[in-house]
Amino acid sequence: MTDEMVFDCVVVGGGPAGATAAADLARLGRSVVLLDRDGRIKPCGGAIPPRLMSEFEIPEELLVARATGARVFSPSSRVADMPIADGYVGMVDRDGFDEWLRQRAAAAGAVRRHGAFDRIAREPGGVVRVHCLAAAGRDAQAHPAADAFVIRARCVIGADGARSVVARQAIRGASRMRYVFAYHEIIASPPAEDFDGSSCEVHYRGSLSPDFYGWVFPHGKTTSVGLGSARKGFRLRPAVQALRLATGLQHARTIRREGAPIPLRPLRRWDNGRDVVLAGDAAGVVAPASGEGIYYAMTGGRLAADAVERFCRTGNPKALRHARRRFMRSHGQVFWILGIMQRFWYASDARRERFVAICRDTDVQQLTWAAYMTKELVRAKPLVHLRIFAKNMAHLTGLAPT
Repeated sequence: MTDEMVFDCVVVGGGPAGATAAADLARLGRSVVLLDRDGRIKPCGGAIPPRLMSEFEIPEELLVARATGARVFSPSSRVADMPIADGYVGMVDRDGFDEWLRQRAAAAGAVRRHGAFDRIAREPGGVVRVHCLAAAGRDAQAHPAADAFVIRARCVIGADGARSVVARQAIRGASRMRYVFAYHEIIASPPAEDFDGSSCEVHYRGSLSPDFYGWVFPHGKTTSVGLGSARKGFRLRPAVQALRLATGLQHARTIRREGAPIPLRPLRRWDNGRDVVLAGDAAGVVAPASGEGIYYAMTGGRLAADAVERFCRTGNPKALRHARRRFMRSHGQVFWILGIMQRFWYASDARRERFVAICRDTDVQQLTWAAYMTKELVRAKPLVHLRIFAKNMAHLTGLAPT
C-alpha cells in the first residue's frame, strides 16, 4: 500500500456491516481498505438468528451459547415463557465475532488499516482522499498531525456506528438521527445449578427503562446484563444495578462495561449522490422494539457492497441509491410494524403488562419466532391472524386478563 494507490473503496468501520462489505467487495475482485479503530466493543445482546448463520456462512464454532427460548417479565414480575419449538438462537460475543469477520475480510483480500476516520477531501478526476488518524481517542486529538495518513479511493462506505462521522460530514440529515442509549455489563455467568444459561430474559418495567427494556442474555461463561433508553437524563448504570439485583446477579463478577447509542430508525438517505454510501448503525438499521442489529447490519453491508460494485462498474453515482432501496423493500414493512409496537406498548407500565400477557399466547409465540428466525413477515393462515387480532383487541380494551 502506497500513497499513490487508488483503491476502489475505503470501508470506514470494522463492525459486522463494514467487515461484511469489505469481504464481499474483495471477493468481487475490488481493491478495498478496511479502516477500523482498535479496542471498541459495542454493547450488544449478541443474538443471531439461523438465517444470518446460513446467509453469511457463520460457523457454529463462533457461538458461545444457544438460546432455546425467552422469558419475558412484566412490570409486576409476571412471566411469559416463550420456548422455541424447533431450533435455537445463536449467541456470540461481539469482541471475538467482529474480529473473526475482519479477519475473513482480510483473508478475502481486503487491506486492514488501524486508525480513525477524520475527514474527506477530493481530487480532480473523481478520487476521494480519506484523511485518517493512526491513533484513536485522546492521543489522536493531542497529536493530529504526527499520526495522520491518507487513503485514496473511488468511493467510501461509512459503517462507523450510530454517531457516524462519515454520515455527519457527507449525508444530509444524518446529524438529526435519534438514538436509544444502550448500556450493558458483561458478568461471569453463575454456576449452572443456579442459572439457566439456555434462556434469554427480557424485562419490561418503567423503572428499568421508561421506553425500552432490560435484558439478561447468557453467553456461556459470561452473560450480558443491560438496557436502553432514549429518555434524556435517565441514569442507565443505576438501572442496570437494579436489574442485576432483581435477577440475583448483583454479586457476579463484572468483566467489562460498555455503552453506545443505538439508532431508532433508518435514515431517509444513505448516499450523497456522489461517492459515499452508509451501512449498519450509520444508516440506522436497528430493528425498533427489539433493538436487534447484527443481521440487519450485515445485510446493509452486503447491499452497500453491491451498490459500490455497480458504481465502480458503471461510474454512475446513482448506483449507490440501490443499497437503501433494496433494504427497505425487504425489511421496511417489518421496521414500520415494530416501530408502531414500540411506541404503543412501551408507553406505560399498564401497556407493558398487557403486552407481556399477549406474549403468553401460543399463536403469538409461533409467529414471533418464525418471523425472527426467517426475518420475514409470516404469511400464516387467515384464522391464526384473526385470532391474534381478536386477542390484541381484547387486551387493548382491557377485556382480557393480564
